[in-house]
Amino acid sequence: MSAIGDVLNNSKKVVVKIGSNVLSDDDGYVNIESIGNIVDQLMKLIEDNKKIIIVSSGAGACGAATIEKWARRKDVNYRQALCAIGQVELMMAYKQCFEKYGVHVAQILLTNEDFSNPDRTLHIRNTIHTLEDENVIPIINENDTVAVDEIKIGDNDTLSALVATLWDADALVMLSNIEGIFTKDPGAHSDATMIEEVFDSEKLMDNIEIKGTSSFGTGGIATKITAANMVGEYSIPAILLHGKKKDILLKAMSGEEKGTIFYGKQAVVK
Repeated sequence: MSAIGDVLNNSKKVVVKIGSNVLSDDDGYVNIESIGNIVDQLMKLIEDNKKIIIVSSGAGACGAATIEKWARRKDVNYRQALCAIGQVELMMAYKQCFEKYGVHVAQILLTNEDFSNPDRTLHIRNTIHTLEDENVIPIINENDTVAVDEIKIGDNDTLSALVATLWDADALVMLSNIEGIFTKDPGAHSDATMIEEVFDSEKLMDNIEIKGTSSFGTGGIATKITAANMVGEYSIPAILLHGKKKDILLKAMSGEEKGTIFYGKQAVVK
């Protein structure tokens, strides 16, 4: 058993953040096969009496793929409209994949204001707990159709950390298109090595090379480390895995696949 396997097997409440590049193919269309495999894995966790919340990226990418003539439009009105369109495509895909298990899904769209207003935060928590009690899977995304800079969270790594702390999760899993945190860009440096365990995420960025965002996503390595640091303050471990690898969650739980785990504040430093 690996360190990641120990954490996941012992966790009862898990937030799973799924990145845009995991959910879409190279052209930005919804990759139903990839979503289906992730859902199959999550159902095995649910059958093991674990509670799951999904924080899902991909609305903007799905919208751009659906209405291709808008794909290159950069003005805010079109970007927000594309997200509105993409949310439908994305939720239809999740509904289709969970439906074969007889499981319902629910969409929750949030902005930064929802976490800074105590009344709204209470309502979010109550809604999540109600869905949880009824075995409905919450699928959370930023409300990009209304979010502007003043109320924008900015990336779903940060959103997943906010949700994990609000829900008092036992673990945060970030599924991305990278295997983990490396000392250098592994695509450019043959001597790059994966950092499998992180005990101090605040110092990590001083010791590694950080590159920019993906073509479809808004986050990058820096936002994942920031998210890990956020949940770490509440003693919640964070795990980064390559979400496009088939059965990655199950294989990481059994020790067959590697990733990076960030330990929370209460972890005993080696």
